[in-house]
Amino acid sequence: MAIGECIDVENGEIIRNNNSLEDLEQPFIKQVKIVAYEDEESEGGSSSVDESGSVGVVLLSTFVAVCGSFEFGSCVGFSAPTQSAIRENLNLSLAQYSLFGSIVTIGAMVGAITSGRISDFIGRKGAMRISAGFCITGWLAVYLAKGAMSLDMGRLFTGYGIGIFSYVVPIYIAEISPKHLRGGLTTLNQLMIVLGGSLAFIIGTTISWRSLALTGLVPCIVLLVGLHFVPESPRWLAKAGHEKEFQAALQRLRGKGADITSEAAEIQVYIETLQSLPKASIIDLFQSKYIRSVVIGVGLMIFQQFGGINGIGFYVSETFTEAGLSGNTGTIAYACVQVPITIMGAILMDRTGRRPLIMVSATGTFLGCFMAGASFLLKDQGLLLEWAPLIAVAGVLIFIASFSIGMGAVPWVIMSEIFPIHVKGVAGSMVVMVNWLGAWAISYTYNFFMSWSAYGTYFIYSGFSLLAVLFVAILVPETKGKTLEEIQVCINADRRKNQVLN
Repeated sequence: MAIGECIDVENGEIIRNNNSLEDLEQPFIKQVKIVAYEDEESEGGSSSVDESGSVGVVLLSTFVAVCGSFEFGSCVGFSAPTQSAIRENLNLSLAQYSLFGSIVTIGAMVGAITSGRISDFIGRKGAMRISAGFCITGWLAVYLAKGAMSLDMGRLFTGYGIGIFSYVVPIYIAEISPKHLRGGLTTLNQLMIVLGGSLAFIIGTTISWRSLALTGLVPCIVLLVGLHFVPESPRWLAKAGHEKEFQAALQRLRGKGADITSEAAEIQVYIETLQSLPKASIIDLFQSKYIRSVVIGVGLMIFQQFGGINGIGFYVSETFTEAGLSGNTGTIAYACVQVPITIMGAILMDRTGRRPLIMVSATGTFLGCFMAGASFLLKDQGLLLEWAPLIAVAGVLIFIASFSIGMGAVPWVIMSEIFPIHVKGVAGSMVVMVNWLGAWAISYTYNFFMSWSAYGTYFIYSGFSLLAVLFVAILVPETKGKTLEEIQVCINADRRKNQVLN
């Protein structure tokens, strides 16, 4: 899904910070601060890296880590093809299944909040082991479920696990990768999330829901086994004071013949610099110099979620059935669209710019939702009944294609760029909380809204997409090709201009 991404545009990498966490200062405290200092050090000198020697270990480590991303996608995609079967087998009401479908976001929210502290305390590998343990426990609870309670507990446990995965996987990849591979390798995180969800959609149409739950164990088992063969993050080892292990891990990742002296020195300097930075509180964000950045970050997350992505994605099979088409056919088509379009969006992000891409994306989600709403309205009125299902399918596929190309990833990228470095941690924590709360609200209320009015539901979502276009056009600056400092100058210049006009 979109929630786990936080990419630095200047350098094409996931970004982080090593300060300890307090309260809600979680993933983005860590993610945001590395770039500003690491790359400044890099400009002054570069480490000698044996590229050929390091690639094998780095790729193996990345493969192991993105099993967690695949697990994330599998968990999110589980509810879409299984809704009717689970409700029938366990005699669940609509409200009970809606709770089951949405409670994963509550678990993920808690997991995201605690992920930074856990990964700082026991390391990146330790955090991934804990996450896999929660996911395995959750999947077994779902598989053995005899009623709503055990089903919900299993879903909550898997949600907590993927909440940790959403943070620690991109962080681990960013920390082990050499600069010439980091940008490409970190994009695998989102791609594997989408791939995991898409395969869950497809496989779920051919096997029982209990068997589908067991398939969720596979990436966790592969990850747990693989972690025995890959090194811990050198940056975490250095921060934790494990000097010998730090040197050994970095040497293993860069190759036996590589000179790691310069890179090791850069890491030590960057850690010392980050630890000297002052911390900010949530109250600090409401100062006039930060308020526009807060409005942009929070607003983008609200429009991302209230455009309906988690409702449509979680229950896509039933949506197609409601429209009068085979749920399995629609679900497979939905899954097949996501992966190539997500790849295309990653390619276009640094070529077209943020604002054009997100505005085109939001326009597409508006069109898709409007078409789906129109099809339900036609069906309700008994008009063009032979065309209504096709319009619904086309609308949903246009929606997911449009979302995947921009609205899914771009808000996270912009969020990582618009806050000054010393407030990025607490600001990111607040923004990610808004995102998860929105994800829960939409996934929980979707079935109730559909029962009230299917076409009304999609028209409401289309309205939020239209508002997103206007919001970006009016408030969101273009950040492509600008340094973080230049972005701040742009935001503050607009703020001062508005103050003068007022």
